[in-house]
Amino acid sequence: MALVSLRPVIDAAARYGYGQGAFNVNAVAQAKAAIEVHEMFRSPAILQGADLANGFMGGCTDFVHATLEDKKRGAKRIADAVKKYGENASIPVVLHLDHGKDFDSCKAAIDGGYTSVMIDGSSLPFDENVELTREVVRYAHAEGVSVEGELGVLAGVEDHVFAAGSTYTNPLRAVEFFKKTGVDALAISYGTMHGASKGKDVKLCLQIPAAIRECMDHEGIWGGLVSHGSSTVPAYIVEEINALGGAIKGAHGIPMEELKAAIRCGINKINVDTDIRLAVTRNMKELFRDEEALRRSGSVGEIYRLLEADKDKFDPRLFLPPIMDTVMTGEVLDQDTAKITDCIERGVKEVVGTLIVQFGSFGKAPLVQCRTLEEMKEFYQKNER
Repeated sequence: MALVSLRPVIDAAARYGYGQGAFNVNAVAQAKAAIEVHEMFRSPAILQGADLANGFMGGCTDFVHATLEDKKRGAKRIADAVKKYGENASIPVVLHLDHGKDFDSCKAAIDGGYTSVMIDGSSLPFDENVELTREVVRYAHAEGVSVEGELGVLAGVEDHVFAAGSTYTNPLRAVEFFKKTGVDALAISYGTMHGASKGKDVKLCLQIPAAIRECMDHEGIWGGLVSHGSSTVPAYIVEEINALGGAIKGAHGIPMEELKAAIRCGINKINVDTDIRLAVTRNMKELFRDEEALRRSGSVGEIYRLLEADKDKFDPRLFLPPIMDTVMTGEVLDQDTAKITDCIERGVKEVVGTLIVQFGSFGKAPLVQCRTLEEMKEFYQKNER
C-alpha cells in the first residue's frame, strides 16, 4: 500500500471514535519496528519525524544546531525508510513532519517524501500564525499533502520547542483558524505538556476539545484535533532505568484514563515520543548489564560510555552517534550493532503496541478510505476554502 496523507487516517478516527497514535521515529530501525507492530494489530500508522530528527538523520549528531541541508538529507532518509517498509505494508502509513518551525522546513520535508506536515506557528500572534500556516497549506495541498497547524502554547521542552507555561486554546479562535487556513488538523493546548515532567496526576481541561468539536459541527467544518505532549511516561520503565543506574527524576506522564476521556471529547490524533525514548534507553542499559563484554566492543562500547556519562538523560539520539551509519541507513555491520538495533526495535514495539490497544486503533486499518497523493491533489482542488 502506498503511503497516504494524514487526512483520510484522521477522518476514520473521527468517524469511528477511536484515538490514532502518532509516533516519533529517529532511526531506520524505529521506522521498521513501528510499521511492523501496526501491521500486527491491523492499525493505521502515523510515523513522525520531528524537525530536529530530520537533522539527526541527516548526519548532524549535534542535531539542535542542524542546518537546513542536514534536515533535507534527513527528511529524505526517513522518507526512504518509511517507504521501504511501508509501501508494501497491508495498512495505511502516514509520514508526518512534527513541529516544522518554518515554511522551508515544511517544504524540505514535502520535497523529501513526507505525506503530511505540521507547521508550528503557535508562538506567533494569531494573524501571523494564520498567514504562515496558510502559506504552508497552499504549497502542501498542491502536492496532495495534509497539514496540521497549532493554536495555543504547551508548556515543557521537546527538541527546539520550549515554553515555560501554557496558553489554552480558545475554542472560537480554533474555529476561526480552521476557516482561515484550511488546515486538515489542529494541535490544541488543553493541559498536556511536552517532555517527561508533566506533573503528577495531570487533569486535562476536556471542555476545550469538546467545545471546539461542538462549534465545528455547528459551523459544518471538518478537521482533526491533535493532542501534543501526550506521552504516558510509563512509571515501570522509569523505575527500571533508575534501577539500572539511571537518575531520572520527576518523570510523570498523562494518565491513560485522561487520554481516553480526551478521545471521547473529540481528540483524534495523539502524539507520543518520550515513551519510546525511555523504552529504548532502558533496553540498552539492560543489554550492557547482561553482556559486560559489549562494554569493550569496538563498535558499540562507546554507547555504554555515553549512557554512563549521562545517567539523567534518556534520549537515544544522545547515545547512538557511535553507530550513525546504522541509524541513518539501517545497515547492520556486525553482531554487536545488531544487538543494539534489537534494543531499538523491541522498545518501539513494546510502547507502540500497548498504545495501539489503549487508544483503540487496533483492527481499524480497513476502515480508512485511502487516497493516493494524486487523488488528494484533486480533492484539495475541489474543496479548498
